[in-house]
Amino acid sequence: MNTAARIEAALREAFAPTEISLVDESHLHAGHAGARGGGGHFRVRLVSTRFAGLGLIDRHRAVYACLAEEMRGAVHALALTTLAPGEPG
Repeated sequence: MNTAARIEAALREAFAPTEISLVDESHLHAGHAGARGGGGHFRVRLVSTRFAGLGLIDRHRAVYACLAEEMRGAVHALALTTLAPGEPG
């Protein structure tokens, strides 16, 4: 299973999202410090009832905790949009 598939599987299991979008943007970052090969850059949009009542920082902390193993290795950068159902964005 590749990194994107592992990320998506972990997010689906932890957050039971009503919407999930995962985009590998690694090709846009090839050559910069910390990711010479360009790998490990992802953009995630996640809509889940688990985010209801949580502020932005707590939502992001929950995602980072879920992806802790990937963040220590394969993921160099993660852009997050985390929403509860019905929230604009």
